[in-house]
Amino acid sequence: MQEENRSTNIFDSSYILHFLYRWWKPLLVIEIVALVASSIFSLPYFITPKFKSTVILFPTSSNSISKALISDNSGSTSDILEFGEEAQVEQLIQVLNSDEIREKVIKKFDLIHHYEIKTAEEFKNTALMEEFNNNISYNKTEYMSAEIDVLDKDPQMASDIANNIAALVDTVKNRMQKERAVQGLKIVKEAYFGLNKEIKVLEDSLKILRKLGVFDYESQSEVMNDAYAQAVASGNTNAEKMLEEKLKILAEYGGAYVSIRDHLEHEKKQLSELKEKYLEAKIDAEQMLSNKFVVSKAVPAEKKTYPVRWLIVIVSMLSSFLLAIVFIVAIENISKINFSKFDHLRESTKQ
Repeated sequence: MQEENRSTNIFDSSYILHFLYRWWKPLLVIEIVALVASSIFSLPYFITPKFKSTVILFPTSSNSISKALISDNSGSTSDILEFGEEAQVEQLIQVLNSDEIREKVIKKFDLIHHYEIKTAEEFKNTALMEEFNNNISYNKTEYMSAEIDVLDKDPQMASDIANNIAALVDTVKNRMQKERAVQGLKIVKEAYFGLNKEIKVLEDSLKILRKLGVFDYESQSEVMNDAYAQAVASGNTNAEKMLEEKLKILAEYGGAYVSIRDHLEHEKKQLSELKEKYLEAKIDAEQMLSNKFVVSKAVPAEKKTYPVRWLIVIVSMLSSFLLAIVFIVAIENISKINFSKFDHLRESTKQ
């Protein structure tokens, strides 16, 4: 019963006040030590201050230059001035996290030496990646934009890295899109020029048939049949024989003429559509358009962002205060343990 009262008294406000009153001197000393220690160890000599630079980007809504600028298909056109939505932001974040951008930045700014990583170290690449990820981050904002944050001990370096990463977005994304666009252009180009050759063969075939006297099968047949009937009716044998020869030619080559003509008309329609696709693919493969809107470029910071000394001091003092209380309570409870009960219990087990 006494033990229960003692445990409930621990959480009683009067007990807490009494406890603090009894131990205020040691606690004060501990807090002063924590204040001095945290103030000293948060100095630039112990923790290198870092400066933060930020670039804010909006992705574009369109990826294809041809569809955005010259396509006649209203369902596929898009406004090149329109900001992208959430899907485009996620894609932009993925591009920013690409190995290509990371490697280019590391190489250009020689980050392995800038971060003071020993090249002879066994896990130098792992250490480099950890430093890179700790100092450079990409985030999606609530306004559907992408934010590039760079921390560095040199404010100018932080600014240069952030702006360089923003510039590399177009380099990397255009490179990926161009690879696919070039493949698409090759396919469309082969189809377009292949169809051109086929049309040329059909046109040559029609020229041969025209030389034989087949110009327009339907109208010629109608006119010649009428003329032949009149020649027969009038008894004009010369005209009748001449028309018979021409009708034989029409009968022999007329079907081929109609087939080739209709096929040529269909192929020319296909060629017109294919030509539009060829021009679009050519533009996408040869031209480049920015994939981002830069809202704000990075500038060298005037004040350090890390470390926040006042926060370190407050957290250190609070942590030391709580640990001191836990330690003192533990000492008090240990001192109140009745070891005579354990001695009596040990004696009884021996017997």
